[in-house]
Amino acid sequence: MFKKILIANRGEIACRVIRTARAMGIATVAVYSDADVRSPHVLLADESVRLGPAPAADSYLKAELILLAAKETGADAIHPGYGFLSERESFARACADAGIAFIGPPPEAIAAMGDKIESKKLARAAGVNVVPGFLGEIDDTDHAVRIAGEIGYPVMMKASAGGGGKGMRLAWSEQDVRDGFEATKREGLASFGDDRVFIEKFIESPRHIEIQLLGDQHGNIVYLGERECSIQRRHQKVVEEAPSPFVTPAMRRAMGEQAVALARAVGYFSAGTVELIVSGADTSGTGFYFLEMNTRLQVEHPVTEEITGLDLVEQMIRVAAGEPLAFTQDEVRLDGWAIETRVYAEDPYRGFLPSIGRLARYTPPAAGADATVRVRVDDGVVEGGEVSMFYDPMIAKLVTWAPTREAAVDAQIGAIDAFEIEGPGTNLDFLSALMQHPRFRAGTITTGFIAEEYPDGFTGAPAGPALRRTLAATAAFAATAHADRARRIDGQLGHRLSPPADWTVRIDGADHDVHVSVDGITVDGEPLDFAAEYTPGDRLVEVESDVGHGGEGVAIRIAPVPGGFRLATRGAVHKVRVLPAHVAPYARHLIEKVPPDLSRFLLAPMPGLLVRLDVDEGDRVEAGQALAVVEAMKMENILRAGKSGVVKTIGARTGDSLSVDQVILELE
Repeated sequence: MFKKILIANRGEIACRVIRTARAMGIATVAVYSDADVRSPHVLLADESVRLGPAPAADSYLKAELILLAAKETGADAIHPGYGFLSERESFARACADAGIAFIGPPPEAIAAMGDKIESKKLARAAGVNVVPGFLGEIDDTDHAVRIAGEIGYPVMMKASAGGGGKGMRLAWSEQDVRDGFEATKREGLASFGDDRVFIEKFIESPRHIEIQLLGDQHGNIVYLGERECSIQRRHQKVVEEAPSPFVTPAMRRAMGEQAVALARAVGYFSAGTVELIVSGADTSGTGFYFLEMNTRLQVEHPVTEEITGLDLVEQMIRVAAGEPLAFTQDEVRLDGWAIETRVYAEDPYRGFLPSIGRLARYTPPAAGADATVRVRVDDGVVEGGEVSMFYDPMIAKLVTWAPTREAAVDAQIGAIDAFEIEGPGTNLDFLSALMQHPRFRAGTITTGFIAEEYPDGFTGAPAGPALRRTLAATAAFAATAHADRARRIDGQLGHRLSPPADWTVRIDGADHDVHVSVDGITVDGEPLDFAAEYTPGDRLVEVESDVGHGGEGVAIRIAPVPGGFRLATRGAVHKVRVLPAHVAPYARHLIEKVPPDLSRFLLAPMPGLLVRLDVDEGDRVEAGQALAVVEAMKMENILRAGKSGVVKTIGARTGDSLSVDQVILELE
């Protein structure tokens, strides 16, 4: 067994590998960029080595620096994690040449599966179902248009070396191909150093299902069930679960056997994943097609671990050390249901724009396990740390396990409510809304779920009558506590006054009359079964109330704001106005502040780099016209005109680093 492992990665996955290595009695080495000098993975490892400046191209993608760090620290193996160098054939070969074990598949398998065009040819030869498409070289945009027309719309354009949702564009028409082909090439070149693109038929009503493989160096390969990864946004996975609510035992067997056949054809060992696109309309069990093979550990591997009881990182280490698998296919057991949600630094209320900044507060839900529910948080951040613009915006992975899918979903809702993050915007509300959505709970999902269910963006999960009553009671209860504290301040109100008992609480535009007394709480004249503890300054209040799914109460994040509170729970933030009942009638006389008209400005919706500006001063533009392209979190974002007009002034130039809401140009 290895004595010391260097982890050629950062953040959550680096911490994940370090913990398993430590449990196995193996020393660890972390590497870091200048942006990560105080990151948890650096502090968690036994040793650490600086690589270089913050950009990944100058640090985590520098194979020669990582190999030098391994030699200097005496590491006899390298675990690449996911992303960065994990699927670089050249890096795996360089490790072998240096006499350092690469904890992953052989270079030949990485090469065979890393090229999406060649891998599809290999899959077809191995008897694996493949999607109709064009796998040859595409000369230019006109050639791409002709190919797409021959295949038949809709089509998907993909960077050949792409992964992680990057370098992909869906085209429903010729114009979509013309608009997106060059952008796909640029993203492929920028992220993977390869601008080749292939085009294939887009399967409508598709589900994204993947098979987890594990093989050793002695010819043994098993599949560990499937993962449902259909909940995606911009081809980036948001929710994963195992098993899939769609897959039958017969489908699982057919998918698994094809995946094993493909792996065996390329001499694969270690952990790997065969991704499949599955027709949700085909109940025959045969409508699945090879998409790609990820020759590494997947981000979503925890859900497989939770239902199989295996530690995949440990298995990868043992395989790399030459050990045979300790179990056969017949011994693989799938127990219960696991769901993972990815907590991203992004603002769902502003079109999911990336959000960066310091984590002023970071308190994940308490991890724990019992016979009915397990909660697991995989992260690589700490309170006071920073979400950087240089890397992926994922903050944490929240995983729940339960005997049934419904219970695992309910556990997610409760855990999300208890997750406290302040600083950058997060998608916690959106994740909770997904867990509560009737269609998700029914399991009738496709990769188009988010686009179909939230066509106009996300504005928060709707609150039902029971939840609104609970929120009204919570706000009045908290207001009473604040008033009671105020009256106790010496010399302020004296001791003769009592806090108000009657409040008017406005939630989502509706007023509720709330009475608070030692005997209980009534909302709109009806008694409410309500129990909670709150002291001014608390950030989270646990309310015992039969609200929503699960019937086990609700956790509400609470923050005072002028005139009331901001209450966040069950997938939405509610700005609640709370006034004493005798004061509330006068609120109608208050003048509302009208926000300024910013429609004539093109503002940077996120921090990023202005990579293209398509207009000059004096140009006439039409509503919807592309004006600029901003790159953020390694993704290109096209900014379009909100209305017609003439460009009056330009406030930024190509190559500028933009801050959020910075003026790029002004129309007149």
